[in-house]
Amino acid sequence: MCGFAGIWFHPPSVGCQALHESVSAMASAIEHRGPDDAGVWSDPQVGLAIAHKRLAVLDVSPAGHQPMCSASGRFVIAFNGEIYNHLSLREDIHQNWKGHSDTETFLAAVEAWGLQFALERCAGMFAFALWDREERKLKLVRDRFGEKPLYWGWLDQNGQRVFVFGSDLGALRACPGTATPLVDQDALNSFLRFGYVQSPLSIYSNIYQLLPGHYIEIDFPVCQQKSIPWWELAQHAAQSFDDQYLLTRANESEILDQLEQVLQHVVGELAVADVPLGTFLSGGVDSSLITALLQSVRSEPVRSFTIAFPDHGNGETAFNEAPFAASIASHLGTHHTEIPLTAKDALDLIPTLPYSYTEPFADSSQLPTQLLCREARRSGLTVALSGDGGDELFGGYTRHIRAPQIYKYCNVMPSVLRRTLANCIDTAFVRDQGLSRHKRNKLADAVRASSSFPDLYQALISLDHYSYDLLSTLSQDFKSAPESQSLTLSSAPTLAEQLMLADSMTYLPNDILVKIDRASMAASLETRAPFLDHRISAFAWQLPLALKLRDGVGKWALRQLLYRYVPRHLIERPKAGFSMPLGPWLRGPLRTWAEDLLDPALIRQKGRLNADSVQRLWQSHLAGNDHTPQLWSVLMWQAWSTCWLR
Repeated sequence: MCGFAGIWFHPPSVGCQALHESVSAMASAIEHRGPDDAGVWSDPQVGLAIAHKRLAVLDVSPAGHQPMCSASGRFVIAFNGEIYNHLSLREDIHQNWKGHSDTETFLAAVEAWGLQFALERCAGMFAFALWDREERKLKLVRDRFGEKPLYWGWLDQNGQRVFVFGSDLGALRACPGTATPLVDQDALNSFLRFGYVQSPLSIYSNIYQLLPGHYIEIDFPVCQQKSIPWWELAQHAAQSFDDQYLLTRANESEILDQLEQVLQHVVGELAVADVPLGTFLSGGVDSSLITALLQSVRSEPVRSFTIAFPDHGNGETAFNEAPFAASIASHLGTHHTEIPLTAKDALDLIPTLPYSYTEPFADSSQLPTQLLCREARRSGLTVALSGDGGDELFGGYTRHIRAPQIYKYCNVMPSVLRRTLANCIDTAFVRDQGLSRHKRNKLADAVRASSSFPDLYQALISLDHYSYDLLSTLSQDFKSAPESQSLTLSSAPTLAEQLMLADSMTYLPNDILVKIDRASMAASLETRAPFLDHRISAFAWQLPLALKLRDGVGKWALRQLLYRYVPRHLIERPKAGFSMPLGPWLRGPLRTWAEDLLDPALIRQKGRLNADSVQRLWQSHLAGNDHTPQLWSVLMWQAWSTCWLR
């Protein structure tokens, strides 16, 4: 896992030294992504320079140095990520190998088969820049699910428009001779509503995120900037849905055996590294199953890590799942480390967030994730396996069960009855299903507003239906849902599967994967998500819905597999996620920090938010009403803009 940056002057207007200085400055901003090695490649004749920062995981020798040239010299690549099946790919490629890095394997695959077929045969996570010296074309490519980031766009450098790209906005922002780009209003609107910037936007105008499973090709003087899919999740899922009948012929035990075999194979591939490797173990179904499978293929104890919340400020204990994780670790025989997160730890971490998350990001579980990654790295770990993706593929969110039920009634009700239903949302029926007060309020708003299923989904993933009240201005052209999300909600056979697919295409890449990538890279730690291997994804979409959701519980198939390794009583409890008592902390030990950022004078000075609306929200929270998600998004915007919009 690494980071890269690049710059392309067209027409070529600077010499070799200026190219190196520009791209080296960009790469220096992301040194945390790759502290083990650095390299620069440039071609002054075309005005292109690419820099790489390496976190050595496979082939830590100089043979893995990047940017790397192919054996023929035609291709140059800067690669971030891992190709898990690269050793099996080598069996089909006849070449004298210099080392055993997956980057060398991939370059050879491109030369042997072409880019498209090489990508189709690769299992892994990646983002890379590939320069074709023969055709003088640059391709920027991102992996299937968007595990690795890639930004691209245009900046003005000393009066010349230059094309820039890289693994992180920090690299683009560090390009010498350029002013800080303007904030994109639609991106800010998106951030305040969802807690993240929805791709393909970035927080800056004229800078974009490459969509998962896409590439762009730059070919001066004819520059094609259109994002082109090389792999489409919706199509991949649709093909798997068509194959569901193949699994329905087998009994449930046979299906579970097949799923276990696929998972074991993938976990075995992902466990290959030339550096220390372990797992993140929250005590939930996903991380527990990954840890159990990893332990089953290893003779020595797996190193597992979890976060604990010993200090909740108000005596609450519901947030702390560490005892469950410890019990599972003890049963599996892992070498377990428990990392405490107190309010003081959070206060110490908060100033680092705008530097780790170089774009505004407001999933509050970024705090425990950041601490977990940092401490795992300090303990000697270089690679960690996680359970990310299990919820989206196997039906792990409450909305996968409850939203179709609500829609079933809303769809046949006139508006007056929908309003009545909305007023009942806050009853024990919904409260007992794991929906927080915040979620219940949003769901009630959606039910009152419309019987549209996409509206219900939007309500469930947004921070607040009325986040726009926090803005001082609002772009009239902003669309609340990206086009890809609307398409997703009509391409699956059931409403629940429509939600899972929508989550996989929006919430997963824009929130979950951003959170873990930025937190892990800030600590120079590589994380791998076995569930996001496309072979597991294909199997998951083939599973009949009854093997995902059953008796009001999600991830049924994964639970059955986990029971083969861990006693049921250690697993069956309400889903908590990476929760922490942030709401009480904002009223207590974090209050001074929050009030400094929420100062009306500071908000008016920056001019983006409505100071009066923010103050009403803050005072309501202090009075005991929970507005943690909305307030955290405002606080993260204020913290980020204070650092980067001076």
